Amino acid sequence: MEGVIHRRGVEFAEEARRAERFSPRPLRALCASAVSPNARDKQAGTKPTVAAPALSNSRLLISAALVFLVAFGVRLLMWQDARLEAGRVQTAVTENYRHMARLLAASGPAGFFSPASPAADPDTLGHPPGYPLVLALLGQTDSRARLLQIAADSLAAVLTLLLASELLSRAAGLLAGLFAALSPQFAWNSVLLLPDTLAVLPLVAAAYCLALAARRERPWLLFAAGALVGLSCWLRANALLAAPFLGAAALLLFDKERRARYALLVIAGAALVVAPLTLRNAVVFGAFIPVSLGAGQTALEGIADYDAEGRFGIPATDLGIMRQEAEREGRPEYLESLFGPDAVRRDRARLARAWQVVSRNPFWFASVMARRALSMLRLERARTISPRPQVTSGMEAGRGAERVWSVSAVELAEGAQALSPRARSAYAPGSPGEVILTGDESKDGPQLALPAAEVEAGTDYLFEVPLAVERGRMTLAAADAETGAVLASTIIEAGEVNPGPQLARLPFVSAGAGRVRLVFSNAPSEPPGPVVHIARAGLFKLGPASLLWARPARVFVAAAQKLFVTAVMLPLALAGLAFAAAEGRRAALVVLMTFPAYYFCVQSALHTEYRYVLAIHHFLFALAAFGLWRIGVAVARRIGRRGRA
Repeated sequence: MEGVIHRRGVEFAEEARRAERFSPRPLRALCASAVSPNARDKQAGTKPTVAAPALSNSRLLISAALVFLVAFGVRLLMWQDARLEAGRVQTAVTENYRHMARLLAASGPAGFFSPASPAADPDTLGHPPGYPLVLALLGQTDSRARLLQIAADSLAAVLTLLLASELLSRAAGLLAGLFAALSPQFAWNSVLLLPDTLAVLPLVAAAYCLALAARRERPWLLFAAGALVGLSCWLRANALLAAPFLGAAALLLFDKERRARYALLVIAGAALVVAPLTLRNAVVFGAFIPVSLGAGQTALEGIADYDAEGRFGIPATDLGIMRQEAEREGRPEYLESLFGPDAVRRDRARLARAWQVVSRNPFWFASVMARRALSMLRLERARTISPRPQVTSGMEAGRGAERVWSVSAVELAEGAQALSPRARSAYAPGSPGEVILTGDESKDGPQLALPAAEVEAGTDYLFEVPLAVERGRMTLAAADAETGAVLASTIIEAGEVNPGPQLARLPFVSAGAGRVRLVFSNAPSEPPGPVVHIARAGLFKLGPASLLWARPARVFVAAAQKLFVTAVMLPLALAGLAFAAAEGRRAALVVLMTFPAYYFCVQSALHTEYRYVLAIHHFLFALAAFGLWRIGVAVARRIGRRGRA
């Protein structure tokens, strides 16, 4: 029995030693005393005490379930709100993924590795095949894909909770999970038919594996961290070089005897998962392509983003690069696609051209990277949840929907109400069946309102307005005719790629409104004075509204999401970083800053969109939660002291 007790004591002491190495300095005494819990009490001659227990695992599971449900619910509300808008984002890119999914579904697993397969089209090299594979497995159904992305993003919020709980505190973990769950930036990107949300989940999971390995020294967790980075690369290539950064983190977290071996484990895990894709590209395309092409294109466009004077003559768009290459090399077929013929050679030539600019202007490019890295810290101005109930009925106007109101060109010309002294409506010259609505030169503000329509309370409706925007941008809104409250709105603007007629569709829930009307308002545009041509407008009754009971939740979420701006979250994250550094939380600093450091150093060299760097903000939210918690504790203590005084 004494031998067992002695062995258990040695094991407990070893665990305490490991915990001490990664715990903040102010808590090291507590960790050391864990070897003999009441030693100091016995030495002082006082009654032994028992430390207050930490939150149990059951409470952590409850917190995780709460965060998942909140995140899932917020994203479902976003999906309901943005059904029409989300489908108009990155349509060309989305169609490219769908096309690849169709090719993969038709060719099957064997075709994926066959040079003769339609899936071997060089145009498919612009993106990794992971997301098309997901779409093919889901039967190329948009609703299934969005539901999967919503679930994955909700799991990422749970992992943010677990990560912050492991490295910082359970209270900070719960706050971090709720930040990720409520974030309008994450919610909005989760309903877009793009792989960015799915690619983030493995990266957050990789950081969690690294945090667990730092505490428990389990080598398989380090291998798993690398493998998860490789999995993310199948979905998006942005994290291709992240494994070496995780390996560097392992060098900082472990002692000399293990650090090199553990760093190699991380890199081996990533290489093993990416290797099948690299081998497939070698077999099918006969070239060394680790994941996909596109680095040359994004490098050039990244330079053009900051070349305001056009010194380097580099186009800032895909179309511009294709046109320039076709003209320079006398290859009109280059205009057909970004890769297509000579895909590998074209991408490497773009990389060489970008490197030529960088090597000749190193200080300028370093400033570009610094500015782009700082821009990654900003939160995107994403769509937020509407506090008002949204349409749940089908929006197939003309397919069983009842038309309850319509106006013709004559009624538009005679019945439109000018809301600005300089706004006007008039018949189009030579076209008596069309009316021109012209706004004033202000950047915003209501301009014209169409005649009001009677509606029933608690019902889904849809405005349809065939129109053409000749110049500028306007906001088209459905508003309560009595109170002016906006029930729904959308932006209409002159098309650059496909100018001409368009159909504006505006679904809304009447709620308590009895009369509604369409209101045209100015939106910031260049040149000012927007001009819109319309011939008619119609209102369709879709059916009774549902989910009206969710309005209190909508009001709460809408209010909370207003806090997700850079001016609020970034100072909290910096405060959390400062608190963690002051307390000597080395493991927390290393793990939470590994992926941000990677994106700051690598992604900053390339053209960057917010969705490319989504993963950063999971770690910044963890720091922000820690900062808020520490500030809250300090304020509570100060109030307590004043109360006792």
